[in-house]
Amino acid sequence: MTEAPLVAGIELGGTKCICILARGPDQIEETVRIPTTRPEETMAAIEAVLDRWSGFVAIGIASFGPVSIDRHSHDYGHITSTPKPGWAGTDVAGRLQRRYGVPTGFHSDVVGAALAEAFWGAAKGLPDIAYVTVGTGVGAGMIANNRPVDGLTHSELGHIRPARFQGDDWIGNCPFHGACVEGLVAGPAIAARIGHPADEAPADHPVWDNVADALGQLCHTLVLTGIPRRIVMGGGVMGASHLFPRVRAAMTRSLGGYITLPEVALADTFIVPPALGNNAGPLGAIVLGGQALEQQLKTSFTAS
Repeated sequence: MTEAPLVAGIELGGTKCICILARGPDQIEETVRIPTTRPEETMAAIEAVLDRWSGFVAIGIASFGPVSIDRHSHDYGHITSTPKPGWAGTDVAGRLQRRYGVPTGFHSDVVGAALAEAFWGAAKGLPDIAYVTVGTGVGAGMIANNRPVDGLTHSELGHIRPARFQGDDWIGNCPFHGACVEGLVAGPAIAARIGHPADEAPADHPVWDNVADALGQLCHTLVLTGIPRRIVMGGGVMGASHLFPRVRAAMTRSLGGYITLPEVALADTFIVPPALGNNAGPLGAIVLGGQALEQQLKTSFTAS
């Protein structure tokens, strides 16, 4: 059996960055955490970690966004219109690729988590999945045939506008869309609605009915893309385990019997929590690096 390549992975988050040197979840050589501060300071700290590592043959980056993933675009590998001060327009992938001269994979952090859960976690063995994170924001990443679903940009399904839960007319908390999914169910949105952090709300608090209903509609939308064979849901808000049966029931109600495939109908196994926990993002970066290496080798073989 061929040994997996050694990859330097970077999960670039809004508050912290995790650098990981690994071949996979069972072969992690080192993990280093760095606070995410100003772009130049953070990138220099990442480079200081990678400079002392040797032997890696690729780099993978799973980044907060929005990010440019279109390889034909002049700003591929950049963070784009993020509200995080100072980071808009930052070239992340290009800078590291030029410094280390190895194949470099780049995508959103939620797609990274999706890849890791598909390769090693709660959706292991399934080539087509979705990963939803519900925390400070709401993001959804999709994998088809073991590859990120790419196009003009990455999906922003956290900002779809759901039909409102009966009797609920709260304006929502998203600065762009008000009562989109993120504006209704993200941690800050729940806190703004109830006046205290989401994790302090008991399981019988009525806010959870609103949250589950919106998330059920998000899962409905994911089902209708025709892609996921399983939806993995993580993030701080989904740590409230009582949410899972409610979201499953809300998705089933929302679909109204339209999709009868057994994979979807068996909602308990269709919507599941992650298996990799906090390692999903960093390990997703390892997958992205491995895929970039694979693509370069394939291109070189074809050219020869």
